[in-house]
Amino acid sequence: MNLKGLGVAMVTPFTEEGQVDYNALPAVVENITTGRADYIVLMGTTAEVACLTAEEKREVIKTIVALNQNKVPLVIGIGGNNTAQVVDEILHTDLSPFQAILSVSPYYNKPTQEGIYQHYKKIVAASPLPIIIYNVPSRTGAGIEVDTFVRLANDFESIIGIKEASGEMSQAENLIKKSPSRIQVISGEDSLNLPMLLAGAVGTISVLGNALPVPIVKMFHYVAEGDLKKAYELHYQLVDLVSLLFEEGNPVGIKALLETLSICKKTVRLPLVSASPELARKIEKALEAAL
Repeated sequence: MNLKGLGVAMVTPFTEEGQVDYNALPAVVENITTGRADYIVLMGTTAEVACLTAEEKREVIKTIVALNQNKVPLVIGIGGNNTAQVVDEILHTDLSPFQAILSVSPYYNKPTQEGIYQHYKKIVAASPLPIIIYNVPSRTGAGIEVDTFVRLANDFESIIGIKEASGEMSQAENLIKKSPSRIQVISGEDSLNLPMLLAGAVGTISVLGNALPVPIVKMFHYVAEGDLKKAYELHYQLVDLVSLLFEEGNPVGIKALLETLSICKKTVRLPLVSASPELARKIEKALEAAL
């Protein structure tokens, strides 16, 4: 799968009562696809997948697949800190609508680098689809070291990329430098999209893209055309808004922004709570300044 450009880590909209808002799903999908995103990632952490029942997950996936109508490729998130359970989910999920699996590094357990390697070895053996590894140590508590990823990439052809969200440019640069040439390094931090693109990343899996895919795509075009002045201008237009999106956690901020844009409600599920009125006001103000 070509991971170049804008991938969107899609939210799961909820009603004010906390139920999955199937009526809002069309607006979320349409905003992403008409904004010229290159692919959609379903059932990632931004989708609050840990707070969805198995039945809700199946129904949300079914609805999004139908709404997408093959307009853009789809990636499904399947990951966790129980390797056997992740493998079982892969084996018992209908993967036919998807082009790849995004699998987050095991969280909470804090495995060693060897444990991380063995975890992905089992996933690769079970998966009929290419694998994108997701490194996000701020959430998992255990980062994937560059040498560990390079070892995995060299040993398993079906590993095609890494969503790099450590927030460390040196980590991203070393991944780009040391990985096999076929590996696609993807920004997992909206605040680092432009720096990572300039360092050699192929694109981003973005949270902001749920709400504002157009300026992100435009920034990619400026980079491709060599107009770095305009790319940086756009980057700095968005930087304050991006920072606010994560002030009270993800997807709290992006859902507040989506409500401001009348796309879906800002409701999240416990243990997250919806954006405070103060944050919602700051996001609205930052949006006005960004557009």
